[in-house]
Amino acid sequence: MRTVVGPTDHVVVVGAGLSGLACALHLLGAGRRVTVVEREDGPGGRAGRVRLGGYEIDTGPTVLTMPHLADEAFAAVGDSLDRHVELTALHPAYRACFADGSALDVHTDGEAMEAEVRRFAGPAEAAGYRELRDWLERLYRAQMRRFIDTNFDSPFQLLHPDLARLAALGGFGRLDRRIGRFLADPRLRRVFSFQALYAGVAPARALAAYAVIAYMDTVAGVWFPKGGMHALPRGMATAAEEAGAEFRWSAEATALERSGDRVRAVRLASGESIRCDAVVLTCELPAAHRLLGRAPKRPVRLRHSPSSVVLHAGTDRTWPGLAHHTLSFGAAWERTFDELTRRGELMSDPSLLITRPTTHDPGLAPPGRHLHYVLAPCPNTDVGPSGGEWRDLGPRYRDSLVIELERRGLDGFADSIQEELLVTPLDWTAQGHAAGSPFSVSHTFAQTGPFRPRNLVRGLENVVLAGCGTTPGVGVPTVLISGKLAATRVTGGHTGSLHVHTGPARLRHGSGTAAVAPTAEGAHDPS
Repeated sequence: MRTVVGPTDHVVVVGAGLSGLACALHLLGAGRRVTVVEREDGPGGRAGRVRLGGYEIDTGPTVLTMPHLADEAFAAVGDSLDRHVELTALHPAYRACFADGSALDVHTDGEAMEAEVRRFAGPAEAAGYRELRDWLERLYRAQMRRFIDTNFDSPFQLLHPDLARLAALGGFGRLDRRIGRFLADPRLRRVFSFQALYAGVAPARALAAYAVIAYMDTVAGVWFPKGGMHALPRGMATAAEEAGAEFRWSAEATALERSGDRVRAVRLASGESIRCDAVVLTCELPAAHRLLGRAPKRPVRLRHSPSSVVLHAGTDRTWPGLAHHTLSFGAAWERTFDELTRRGELMSDPSLLITRPTTHDPGLAPPGRHLHYVLAPCPNTDVGPSGGEWRDLGPRYRDSLVIELERRGLDGFADSIQEELLVTPLDWTAQGHAAGSPFSVSHTFAQTGPFRPRNLVRGLENVVLAGCGTTPGVGVPTVLISGKLAATRVTGGHTGSLHVHTGPARLRHGSGTAAVAPTAEGAHDPS
């Protein structure tokens, strides 16, 4: 594995999002001095927080899976996730509601889900689910260490027995067809393939290997941190500070000062320069490329995932049919993905994610009020309306979403809203997200593994990248891994890796305690 050349005693990490915080904790655990510079006035990055009329709104991800990866970062400095963040395991992980009026609770416990599938679609589909679950577990074990939790220096690293195992599992076929081998009911097939949208690829075109995301969602478990998702980066920043990291808030990095092939200092907007031995850039790829003075040449320009419109609504009522996370599927499916990824059109029959964080933490809203987060995928600005067009389009689309929510059973939703915040590709663009998408570079085959933008910077000896635009990719679990992989590039060895843990991490969830134990492959043990 290639690593940073020369001294690495003092590392400046640019960005205090999840990847930057994970990187800082792993670097601290390896004995490095760490300074984190962040343009905002606190931690979080994408996982930020907005206070609006007494409501505490998470501005980024709302779904937490694989919490042991966060615990691994805390453990690097002798700390634990449990000490900083109280987690609740969600049962069900999701509620899936379909256009025909049917509903399915998605459980991560195998027996509970088998029983639910039997109730929903009959014994044959229940048997298919058990086979699918076994396949997802084997797929995850085949991928995690070799293809996800690893630094790539060359495509030749793929030439490993695990590649043959992945091929034998059908990982290079198409996702929807592979899921169809186990499940005939089209509604169930959606539950285990919609995750391809996270990777920015339609299920009909996505590699079956991307079902590993369905493993994280439907087998490994879904969790909710008390205080909202922002509690995770806040806890990580506290742990890093207690371990000796220096944080510079409201400090935007504007330039890298070089001497030959090395960066010697990071210059801030204030004019101050922070001298360093190595730099980890966790900002958006366009921002990183501006600091570097160039973008790496690729034979084909990067493709980005679809974007999203998010309506945050503080309401004076809620609806009993909603779970903590509710997937509201429209009748259309293939057409929806074609609209999002090829035609650049708004979904004519939208599938939505509705999250109600006050289900498990009423303190996120004023007494007697509720908080709802409605996410509607939409085209990114490369294939769909430009950021500027969303100035007029956004309010109109917001109204159509509200009408659709009421049509799907959330009667009186419009009149219930006390406070609201609408986020569109215009806002994502203003925040520096390429193509107006918070989901970064899509996971096509040509942008995955060793073909994704690498985390070492060609031509500079001591600069590393981290975050969703580089290895291994998009999502909370993967950006946590990204931070660890970046730290490993600096330190040249393991940095508190999960693989060396000898016992399970203990995570509070509600009134009890859950063991999250690594398997021999460093995977989450779903049993």
